[in-house]
Amino acid sequence: MSFLILFASVMIVLAVGLLLGFIISLASHFLSVPKEERIEQIEELLPGANCGACGFAGCAAYAEAIVLNGAPLTRCTSLNADGLQKIGEIMGQKVEAQTEPEKAFIACHAAPFDKEATQFLYGGLADCNSRALFYKGPKKCKYGCLGGGSCIEVCPVNAIYRDKRNRVVIDRKKCISCWKCLEVCPMNVIRMIPESANYAVACSHPGKGVQTKADCGVGCLGCSLCVKNSPEGGFFMDGFLAKIDYTCSGDRAKAAEKCPVHCIVEIK
Repeated sequence: MSFLILFASVMIVLAVGLLLGFIISLASHFLSVPKEERIEQIEELLPGANCGACGFAGCAAYAEAIVLNGAPLTRCTSLNADGLQKIGEIMGQKVEAQTEPEKAFIACHAAPFDKEATQFLYGGLADCNSRALFYKGPKKCKYGCLGGGSCIEVCPVNAIYRDKRNRVVIDRKKCISCWKCLEVCPMNVIRMIPESANYAVACSHPGKGVQTKADCGVGCLGCSLCVKNSPEGGFFMDGFLAKIDYTCSGDRAKAAEKCPVHCIVEIK
């Protein structure tokens, strides 16, 4: 008798569940508001990373804001010119030519955990912000990448990884220019440089060459050989640190070749 009661109870629960599911299904079908066709078309053209760099909660929210609220079409930092043009056609708007997109680059190529580069042993939390709280990290250089991987954690498209030497590297082909890595880096060692850049200075140490050499074996010495060897390449000295003016388009290979510490790296 008890078995029949239990069986009947289970069947009643199942029946009620099926009935509620059917009612919910009908409600979602008849009460749902159909999405505007243009919103769906624009959403398909957006990258789908939901990084929030546009200022909206995600790509769907941005597409909706474009169609319903007249949001600017150029807020997505990772949208290419072709995609932007197509969105303009959907909205019936003329899209002005955009400046060249910029991609993130880590201006430090020292291996963060090499013994010769370490000032003290660190046993705290692994993330960069925790490391930076202790005398700006355990490295001798107080201007370079701490290697904690905070930027790796926040990248929405997995464009940041560690190489064989445990250095943190950015895959610029995957980078969507969302700036999240810059915002989380306590050392301000990540730069945004033009997508077409072929070389970059992988150092952020502003000190004199003697101090830089004492802190790091691959840091810029301030020798200005890059300026002398590639005069049309846009190299200039900001104090004792070499930098590049990317509005110049001259040859930079000679500067990279003559750099005594090879901190001018080719971007592939």
